[in-house]
Amino acid sequence: MAARRPSAYPPPVKVGEFVQAPEAEEDERIDVGVVFVGAGPAGLAGAIRLGQLLGDDPATAERLGETPIAVLDKGRVVGAHLLSGAVVNPSALRDLLPGEDVATLPGCFGPVTKEAVYLMSKSFEVRIPTPPPFHNKGNLVFSLSQLGRHMAELAEELGAMVLPETDAQRLLVADGAVRGVKTGDKGLGREGEPLGSYEPGVEVHAQATVLSEGTQGHLARAAMEQFGLRGEFPQAWSLGVKEVWRVAKPLDHVIHTLGWPFRTTRKDREIGGSFIYPMGPDMVAIGLVLGLDYRDSTLSVHDSLQLFKTHPLVRQLLEGGERIGWGAKTIPEGGFLALPSSLSMPGAVLTGDSAGFVNVPKLKGIHYAMRSGMLAAEAIYEQLQAGQDLSAPDALAGYDQRVQASHIWSDLKKVRNMRQALGKGFALGGPIGGMMDISRGALPPGNWKFHGDAEAAVEPHPGKRVYPAPDGKLTFDKLSSVFLSGNRSRDDQPNHIRIQENVPREVAEAWMAMCPAAVYEIGRDDGGPTVQLKLAPSNCVQCGAITAKGGRLTPPEGGSGPEYSNM
Repeated sequence: MAARRPSAYPPPVKVGEFVQAPEAEEDERIDVGVVFVGAGPAGLAGAIRLGQLLGDDPATAERLGETPIAVLDKGRVVGAHLLSGAVVNPSALRDLLPGEDVATLPGCFGPVTKEAVYLMSKSFEVRIPTPPPFHNKGNLVFSLSQLGRHMAELAEELGAMVLPETDAQRLLVADGAVRGVKTGDKGLGREGEPLGSYEPGVEVHAQATVLSEGTQGHLARAAMEQFGLRGEFPQAWSLGVKEVWRVAKPLDHVIHTLGWPFRTTRKDREIGGSFIYPMGPDMVAIGLVLGLDYRDSTLSVHDSLQLFKTHPLVRQLLEGGERIGWGAKTIPEGGFLALPSSLSMPGAVLTGDSAGFVNVPKLKGIHYAMRSGMLAAEAIYEQLQAGQDLSAPDALAGYDQRVQASHIWSDLKKVRNMRQALGKGFALGGPIGGMMDISRGALPPGNWKFHGDAEAAVEPHPGKRVYPAPDGKLTFDKLSSVFLSGNRSRDDQPNHIRIQENVPREVAEAWMAMCPAAVYEIGRDDGGPTVQLKLAPSNCVQCGAITAKGGRLTPPEGGSGPEYSNM
C-alpha cells in the first residue's frame, strides 16, 4: 500500500455553505441582546460575567430587550457534550465567582495533593521526576459536565435564557457583520424529509454573537472562512478517549504517563500520553490523548486505551472495579501560531477551544476558555454601555486587546513551538521541550512550522498492532463504549458527517481505526484503486476527529449525540 494524504480527498462542502443572510420577519425570529453559541466553560463563564455586569446596570440591560442574554447548546441538557480530563487551574473560576469556595462547587473532587509521571514500556514502568508542565498541586479535579450544569444554573439566575437541544447551523451575516445564527430543523428523516415531529429552525438575531462552541466549532470555522481569519499555521488537534471507573481501592494522586502504547520515534509521530485522575474515594478517570498527525492507518486511540489498561500498573488500579462512563473529544493543539489572525469580527467574537486556547505541554485549556468568555463579556458590555453599534468595523477589537494583555496570550506564546518539538520524537523532542520551558519560549528562537493533521500521509505500519479482545470487564469494543456514552441519536435522522465516500483503502482504514465510535466501515471493495465507505452516523459522539483528519463534522439534530453525566 502507498502512503496517502487524507487532505487529497476533501469533504463535499461548498464555500459559504454555512453562512446566510437574515431572512425572517420580526415576528418569526427571536431577538436577543447577546447570544452565546455553546454552553461550555467559555460560553457559560461569559454569560455569567455579562449577567453580573448587567445586574449592576439595569439601564443597559433594558436596552437589550426582553432577553438580554441567550445561551444555545446542542446537547439534550447542558453538560451532555462536555468532556475533559479534567484537572482545572481554578484562577478564572475564582475571579468569576468571588467569595465562593470553588473547591465545593458541584463536580469538584478536590485539589491535587500528590502526582506521579511514568515512562511506560509494555510490561513495566519507570517513575521519572515530574516535568514542570505536569505540576498540578493546587489545581482541582473536576467533572466538566457536572460543572457545566451548575454554571448554567448560575447563568439563569442572572437572567440568561439557556436553550439546550438547540443546534446552531448557520451564521447570519449582512452588510459585512454577524447578525446572529439560524438553528437547525428538527424531526427530519434520513433523506431530509419532514416527519410528523418536524419543527423548522429559527433565526436568533443578536447585537453580538459569542462563538463558544468548543473544539471543532462549526460556526467558528464558518466565521473564520467568511472573514478570512486563518492563523499563521493551520490548527492541529489531538483525540482524547476517556473512561470513568468505579473502583475498589481509592487513588490518592494524579498520574500521567508517556511512551507505550504509542511509538516514540520521529517517523511515527505518535505524540501523546495518558492521564489517570482520582474522582473522590471510589472513582477514577482514565484516558489516552494522541495527536492526530500520526502516520499509522491502523492506529486506534479507543483500542489503544483498552491495551493500556492491561499494563500491570493500570490493571491493579482498576482491579475489582466497573466502567461507568465513556467519551471522546478532540483538543486543539496548534497553540499560539494557529490562533485566528483576529479574535473578533463585526458583530462576533471567538472564544475558548473555538479560538484554540489550549496550552499543550500543561494539558490545560478550561481556565483559558473561562477567561476568554469573561473578557468577551466585558468587551461587549463596554461597547453596549457606550451605546456603540457592535456591527461596526473594529467595534469588538477591545476583546482582542484584552486577550493579548492577558495570561492567555503570554502563556501560549511561551510554548508556541512545543508541539513541533515533541513531533521530533521522544529522544530529541524531550530535551528541546525542556529548553523551551526553562527559557520561557526564548530558545530555540523563531516560529517553527507545522502542517494540518490531514496533510500527514497514512499507511499501515509494518509492525502490526495487536489490540486485546474485549472481555466486557477490563477491555471493551467501540459499540459498547458508544452505548455507555448515553448516545441519543435517532437511527433515521439525516447524516451530519461530510466525507468523500470513495477513497483509497489507506484513507478509509485510517478513518475507521481513528473513529472511537465505529461510524465508518468499508462497504464495496471491488479490488480497484478505491473502496466505498459505509457510515453509521447515529453512532457518532461528535468528537470532531474526522474534521481534523480530512472530513467535516456538522451539528446533528439538537438533543442528539452523547449524554455525558460524569465526564
